[in-house]
Amino acid sequence: MELKTIAKSLLVAGIFSVVAVQFTGCSAAHTAIKKRNLDVQTKMSETIFLEPTEADKKIIYIDVRNTSDKDIDVKSTIINSLKSRGYTITESPQKANFMLQANVLQVGKCDLREAQGALASGFGGVVGGAAVGVATSYAFNGGNRDAAAVGLAGAALGFIGDALVDDTYYSMITDVQIRERPLAGEVVTQTQSANIAQGSSTKVKQEIQGGKVDWKTYHTRVVSTANKMNLDFAEAQPVLQDALGKSLSGLF
Repeated sequence: MELKTIAKSLLVAGIFSVVAVQFTGCSAAHTAIKKRNLDVQTKMSETIFLEPTEADKKIIYIDVRNTSDKDIDVKSTIINSLKSRGYTITESPQKANFMLQANVLQVGKCDLREAQGALASGFGGVVGGAAVGVATSYAFNGGNRDAAAVGLAGAALGFIGDALVDDTYYSMITDVQIRERPLAGEVVTQTQSANIAQGSSTKVKQEIQGGKVDWKTYHTRVVSTANKMNLDFAEAQPVLQDALGKSLSGLF
């Protein structure tokens, strides 16, 4: 290869390297500035409206469960918030005029699309997402091999800098069931069907029809997200718990 050709290839590669470093560096700086403050959001898949209640009938039974792999405590937040709203907490479902039942399904790092998908699927929907990967192949020949190597080395430096600034999301996904006693004169009947899988080859179909029930029942899913540059779970956990607790107690 002629000396001029080699010099030209190296010049092009050097320019590419500088541009790559500056571009990824700008991306990292943009994330660092935009995501420097903690952002917490809580959304419900369905809106629930409960009947206005007399003060002496604000008696509620609370059952919060956690089937995620994290130690989460939202019940105390819910109880304190409901007490401030004038509600009495009871351990007896028979004495309650309201029931709040919640199950924390998943807590952990996620991307925004996964959180939005969990919200869109609603109560009882599938929780989880698929990883997205991008594979890139390069074909080098002759003098381009050295130039490309220099260019990729420069880009790698930029990517290393970008990797130090992570746009991190944590989410908490919770299914919620709320029950309230019917108003005077209201009659509530229930029709329910379910297909229950047992292993990969057996399905059991159950149907419940007719019959008077003592509760009006509502379902929703709550997805809380915390987002910040280089966010860790120790910082995200308390704000996610607080956001969920306030959101659920706010329904009453």
